[in-house]
Amino acid sequence: MRFSMLVAAMLAALSAPAAAQGDDAYAPARAIVADIGKIVTPNGVQETFEVTLGGARQVANVRGSDRDNPILIFVHGGPGAVEMPFAWAFQRPWEDVFTVVQYDQRGAGRSYPLNDPEALAPTMTPDRYRDDAIELIELLKKRYGKRKVVLMGHSWGSIVGLSVAVKRPDLLHAYVGVGQQIDFRDGERVGMAWTRAKALAAGNDEAVRAIDALAPYPDSGPFTIEQADGWRKYAMPYGSLMYNKPDLKYYFQTARLSPEYSEADRQAWGKGSAFSVTTLWPRLADVSYSDVTTMQVPVVFLLGRHDYTVPSVPAANWLAKLSAPTKKLVWFEHSAHMPMVEEPGHFFAALLRDVLPLTGTKATK
Repeated sequence: MRFSMLVAAMLAALSAPAAAQGDDAYAPARAIVADIGKIVTPNGVQETFEVTLGGARQVANVRGSDRDNPILIFVHGGPGAVEMPFAWAFQRPWEDVFTVVQYDQRGAGRSYPLNDPEALAPTMTPDRYRDDAIELIELLKKRYGKRKVVLMGHSWGSIVGLSVAVKRPDLLHAYVGVGQQIDFRDGERVGMAWTRAKALAAGNDEAVRAIDALAPYPDSGPFTIEQADGWRKYAMPYGSLMYNKPDLKYYFQTARLSPEYSEADRQAWGKGSAFSVTTLWPRLADVSYSDVTTMQVPVVFLLGRHDYTVPSVPAANWLAKLSAPTKKLVWFEHSAHMPMVEEPGHFFAALLRDVLPLTGTKATK
């Protein structure tokens, strides 16, 4: 869940070098990354294709060293913050034990230019994104002849993923929440209070005044991305997105090396991010799973101890009260909102130890 001010930072990091050097400056590096990441195993899968979900054309990317492995579908955050162009930097080990699916949601990334934004906007509701994910799961099961599916939701995508797990547990072997959102208004309250306390301790009177001026948000009044950005722009330098890493310039440039994204794709991604988060954010104000106390599918939460972009403590408290076939909370002590990037080894170890066994699959063959 990176929001519009983070999209602006990302675009600044991406566009300046491109304007100065041209897209071809990165072509040799992308070729190296593509060659290193190429799936060469006899039963492997590496493909990108277009699907129509709920009437909207969307792009999916599937990678894995053995197509007989369970499917792991990553539901990206934002809204509109696609993970496909970043995945090359952390996902490759996952592909030895899962068939990993990244997809750009309606209105986002490579999917943005495939649809008319004006026609798409009214369809952009939490329920429609949930049903898109359900359609995708059913499509992938048929395409690859699989019954074992793990759904991983990150940030905004964790609301999509959790809603799928509540509505259609029969489709899943496990649900994995990363940067898990439970209640949007409560998450905003916790994050704002933490940021204000950090600013107060640092003597940042400007930040304190700006956060106070947002009232009555998030409890009432307009619920827009401008209010969300109004406190997050102060939170990120304190490490709310990545622990002890206030400068994310190089992280945002990771996408320049992605074999999956051209310069045109990156430009579309920026437009789609702004469109998605502006359109969808007001519709999220009252989204809450606080009243869900029982689930019919195993649940694993992988949470950064220092996450205050989507505060992790409310998610941990919710999981503690949840009744499920099995449940597991894994803390990443040196991570905030991006543990798969911040602690990739520990994250992969958690997938092997706590997620893969839920599919009945062993880590070694």
